[in-house]
Amino acid sequence: MAITAKMVKELREKTGAGMMDCKKALQETDGDLEKAIDHLREKGIAKAAKKADRIAAEGSAYILQDGNTAVLIEVNCETDFVTKNDQFKQLLEQIAKHLISQKPASVDAALQQKLEGGEDTLETLINSAIAKIGEKLSLRRFTILEKTDNDAFGAYLHMGGRIGALTLLEGTTDEQLAKDIAMHVAAVNPRYVSREDVSADEVDREREVLKTQALNEGKPEKIVEKMVEGRLSKFFEEICLLDQSFVKDPDQKVKKIVGDKGAAVRSFARYEVGEGMEKREENFADEVMNQIKK
Repeated sequence: MAITAKMVKELREKTGAGMMDCKKALQETDGDLEKAIDHLREKGIAKAAKKADRIAAEGSAYILQDGNTAVLIEVNCETDFVTKNDQFKQLLEQIAKHLISQKPASVDAALQQKLEGGEDTLETLINSAIAKIGEKLSLRRFTILEKTDNDAFGAYLHMGGRIGALTLLEGTTDEQLAKDIAMHVAAVNPRYVSREDVSADEVDREREVLKTQALNEGKPEKIVEKMVEGRLSKFFEEICLLDQSFVKDPDQKVKKIVGDKGAAVRSFARYEVGEGMEKREENFADEVMNQIKK
């Protein structure tokens, strides 16, 4: 039978599921609303929708490499206990394999893609995991890097996935060097590879701030410019990977460590789980007490 917008709307209101999921459920149940609701529940989609407004700022970063492609992902959940769950760990691997295989351009695009060899989408896979695990789960972000046979990936996960760093070095196949740089990225958190990657607007804005600071300190105007340039170098050291002192050998810059091996850092990605997200206010002890009082 023909599936109308009104039918889709009614199913959405009853389950909270997405429009496309509702339409597909109605199509598969020949427009039977109750059967469509059961279908969404069986798929875990209705249950997932009910958890959609809950805070999920815990989770794990995960890295997978397959040949000349590597991916860094962040998947969020509500509590850090779930990250130790085997089903959650399996979900991380399944998501990463899908991303490497399909190379979507965005999270939204990835969620709508069908899994290899099946009819279910990546979103359906995650919703099924929500139904089994009982917490809100979400793919927050990912970075896919591709290299040649003459390059190297470096992968590093800190504290079991609280921080993940992935690097790509050109001109070397030294994976240990690439991993060392990934460890540095995880520890120091640079924003750019080199000074050339920093926009002119950002440099000019910092220069003006530094100039005003120097003048406010009462420094003579004739030496302010020289002071600003010196302080600007310090600014680059804080945000640019190649200008930073290498964590494993602070007497040397990252640029020299890499350059001595005839290599160059092409790119990197660093994820810290939950950064910039709203956090749960309650701690676990309070949560347990609240459950006892109910």
